[in-house]
Amino acid sequence: MVHPVSHHHQAKRLAKEKAKRVLKWQRDPEGMRLRILEAAKQEFAAHGLAGARVDRIAVKAGANKRMLYYHVGNKEDLYLAVLEGAYEKIRGEERALALEHLAPPEAIRTLIDFTWNYFLRNPEFPALLHTENLSRAKHLKRSTKVKSMHSPFVEMIHTVVRRGVASGDFQAAVDPVQLYISIAALSFFYLSNSATLGVIFGRDLLSRQARDERLDHMVALVLAALTGKSPTVFGREKAPRAPADHLA
Repeated sequence: MVHPVSHHHQAKRLAKEKAKRVLKWQRDPEGMRLRILEAAKQEFAAHGLAGARVDRIAVKAGANKRMLYYHVGNKEDLYLAVLEGAYEKIRGEERALALEHLAPPEAIRTLIDFTWNYFLRNPEFPALLHTENLSRAKHLKRSTKVKSMHSPFVEMIHTVVRRGVASGDFQAAVDPVQLYISIAALSFFYLSNSATLGVIFGRDLLSRQARDERLDHMVALVLAALTGKSPTVFGREKAPRAPADHLA
């Protein structure tokens, strides 16, 4: 039997803890919003939109459902805010590369290196993109922010390509959107399918050596296409490995 006094003390303690959480929320609403978004990003990346649970997000953020709905809205609003934040983060880091101050071939090399390593450092980003593509970008279409944040990025690549053609480094002014899609695809497909490809080809595609070889290969491939030179001119291309025994 629970003693009435101990029950009373426990109730007071719980009430005091709740008051502290509310006070913390009121003192730092932006901090609470950021914690909610970070917890939601991990939840959506791990479980997708359908499998994600608002209760788990609230617990990880140190919040409750009321705080969550107040700061962000319902589950789909929260998911869209996470998507927008994910795009904003990568576009912001790309701007910080200051590609306009680099020679055109070095600018492209830097962009490929950044894209590859960003996907490696932020595996939740490809996971979120996969989830959204399964829904045919239904939620992203509602965004009023995403298109505007991509226009300067496309212009940045366009400027690099244009400078490359003017300097004689590049053969033709390729479409900057197509160029970026190709760069992102070379990284995205490899990393998203590394488990199955590793089994098929009998290689550990995520070992340090394999990752370095992949990056070198991507840089050489893209710069060869832009310059018309042989891929062997660029980077540290290794000799092709012998095929796995079961493919011989």
